Amino acid sequence: MSFAVVTDTSANIPNRHIEENDITVVPFSYYVDGVESTCLDTDAFNGDEYYERIKKGVRVTTSQVTPQRYIDYFTPILQAGRDILFVSMSSGISGSCASAGIAAAQLREEFPQRAIKIIDTLGASLGEGLIALRGARCRAEGVSLEKTAEILAAACRRMAQIFTVDDLMHLRRGGRLSNLSAIVGTVLNIKPLLKGNEDGKIVAFAKVRGRKHAIEALAEKYEMLVKEPERQTVGIAQAGCRADAEYLERLLRRSRPPMDILTVQYEPVTGAHVGPGALALFFESDENVRSHG
Repeated sequence: MSFAVVTDTSANIPNRHIEENDITVVPFSYYVDGVESTCLDTDAFNGDEYYERIKKGVRVTTSQVTPQRYIDYFTPILQAGRDILFVSMSSGISGSCASAGIAAAQLREEFPQRAIKIIDTLGASLGEGLIALRGARCRAEGVSLEKTAEILAAACRRMAQIFTVDDLMHLRRGGRLSNLSAIVGTVLNIKPLLKGNEDGKIVAFAKVRGRKHAIEALAEKYEMLVKEPERQTVGIAQAGCRADAEYLERLLRRSRPPMDILTVQYEPVTGAHVGPGALALFFESDENVRSHG
């Protein structure tokens, strides 16, 4: 029997793609005024309202996923006689991958005849989601679990993840920004350009003046680094800035148009860390893309 593809809500995969590709999604929790919520139904998530509330000062917190949550989702799959390919959020910004590893180690003892492969995508949002979708395509093509894991591990190293934010406070508060010395002020309208590095951590690599120039800088990086765009789906994630995402789409189609563009609203957990106004771009490049400046 073919393996199950499992990921988490950070992957930001729209409902239609989850259903069409038979992907199981483990929910992450977030807390507003101490009330726990999850967001498995991204179509019903009112992102514009959510990010507007954060702008007005509503504090959203998150917590690390426990191994037990993964055990709860993995166990029925293993009991049904299926192996598992779990596509995880970056270990560089979250302990969720480690929690999944603890769960997998326990379940391998309980189900020694079953295989569990964990892919650390070194990414989040569609930097994770596009990898999960690649895994589902491999499965549909009859590729083995072991070979699929190899393919995805290589794809993770080639996945460029670059973005800009309106306010670095959200990344600072959550401890998600590694090179704090690169922080720039918003008073002078200086906008940071950030990326996922080779360890899956978020680092600032440049700064530009003005929001429009920041969006254009993302497109310029894409034009410089993308490989075979005509054969890939490029991802865009936005946090309450739909018009900016549409502008970025137009820029991408200008000179090196991709096969397709998948644009999503940041789901609430990852979105709480990048903050309102975050705009991210995900595409495949070469295996050195994470070390590029």
